[in-house]
Amino acid sequence: MPIFTRILKNQYHDSVALMLATRESKHLVEITDAALMMGTEVNKTLLKQGGLYSPEAESALANDLIIVIKSEGDAARVLDQAQALLSAERTQDERASTKASTFRSALRARPQFNTAVISIAGAYAPREAREALAGGLNVLLFSDNVSLQDEINLKKFALSRGLLLMGPGAGTAIINGVGLGFANAVPHGEIGIVSAAGTGLQEVSTLLARQGLGISQAVGTGGRDLSKAVGGLMFMAAIDALQADPTTCMIVLISKPPDAESVDHLFKKLSNSQKPVVLCLLGADPPAQMNPNLYFTRTLEECACTAQAVFTSSNIDEMCNNESGDKPVREKLANIKGNFKVDQRYIRALYSGGTLCYEAQVIWQDELADPVLSNAPLFADLLIPDISTCSGHSALDLGEEEFTVGRPHPMIDNELRIERMTQEAADPRTAVILFDVVLGYGAHPHPAEELAQAITRIMENESQKEHSIVFLCSITGTQADPQGYEQSKAVLQNAGVIVCSSNAQAARMAAFLVKA
Repeated sequence: MPIFTRILKNQYHDSVALMLATRESKHLVEITDAALMMGTEVNKTLLKQGGLYSPEAESALANDLIIVIKSEGDAARVLDQAQALLSAERTQDERASTKASTFRSALRARPQFNTAVISIAGAYAPREAREALAGGLNVLLFSDNVSLQDEINLKKFALSRGLLLMGPGAGTAIINGVGLGFANAVPHGEIGIVSAAGTGLQEVSTLLARQGLGISQAVGTGGRDLSKAVGGLMFMAAIDALQADPTTCMIVLISKPPDAESVDHLFKKLSNSQKPVVLCLLGADPPAQMNPNLYFTRTLEECACTAQAVFTSSNIDEMCNNESGDKPVREKLANIKGNFKVDQRYIRALYSGGTLCYEAQVIWQDELADPVLSNAPLFADLLIPDISTCSGHSALDLGEEEFTVGRPHPMIDNELRIERMTQEAADPRTAVILFDVVLGYGAHPHPAEELAQAITRIMENESQKEHSIVFLCSITGTQADPQGYEQSKAVLQNAGVIVCSSNAQAARMAAFLVKA
């Protein structure tokens, strides 16, 4: 089939916009396959791997836009159709507004600005981040593929200027009530959060919000911040900022288990805290001694309920007792459990949130006798050998780079997850398909509807009627989010999905279903 290529010189577009336009192009009647990419060498390689490369693409430079279409239609017409999808994303107001070409020109036009969000290719992000910091801007560095040394240098530079460098790979922050990246609509309050885990921040803040508790500030530091090499540079600085913030009465800290040196440094820093601190180190063991003002937790759910108990002066053991909340769900699932065939033994978890995937594995480590394989495992020996095929219990973080190269993040685009749902449902060994739905700004506008429609199609398939599969999910979000928590919950339940109150509960219920 013919491949048509168009190069648009010096026309930069954000990768998310390009990926969404690519997806929409593939749905056009005359187009069999499509790709809209910037002309970097990495993207040219992706075109070759995807069977969409043509010699014309070789002339494109990094700042040029490549449009490639596979179609039997008229070349000019189908290329115009794909290009129009990008143009349609710019509203008339956006086209009429003044665009700044540099940080300096933006600051001259808007001197009151104090924060920059950077989301460009990792190779170019450090230079732009440094420029923003030099201009006195705090930075949320959304970009990934930034080198470790660049991260260290940028964070040291930020600290020397009294600024925050959140990231790289920082997906979430809430600063002065404004959500940055993937953030949820939570009430303003007195609980401050520092997190080296983006969806961990979202899960805890939304669980608190659903109990009527608000957030003063929420700082995402990037997942490597508490590594030995980085040494918690931004994590510690953010703690200092929250300790000094008069509107913050309690501090919540979230991370996967960090380097031992960073843990020691962290506990020393917290030993004299005058504000109560709830610390969540996912799956880690508590220290032998702790400051009476420090509360240690192992899961995001436990972190949120502990924070709620401390903040409201309630009994922690009573508030964090899962039994009462789990009992009605377990009773409902007990009847379904008897419908499984003998070979239906396994959980297949398909996550958009990496921290949620990790939390589920922490829970299953205690709940399940058999190991859970993952592309983002708790331990190296549990690495799944082939991400294209699940075997046994499996938990996939579909937001990892091996899944997102050349396609949007699963919080934005459900296409890959729907493909994997269909694949796992066809496996006669699958008993439970577990997934998360993350709401909020920047996320898919209607994730519940799209996933519910796909699940309905899967379950209506004749082959699926031969074995009963349970779809379990949790929703990270609030009623104030654009998608609406209650509306999303109702849509999924109408499709037959069991919606749990938290990711941790969903993991426990999945384990209950497959245990003998």
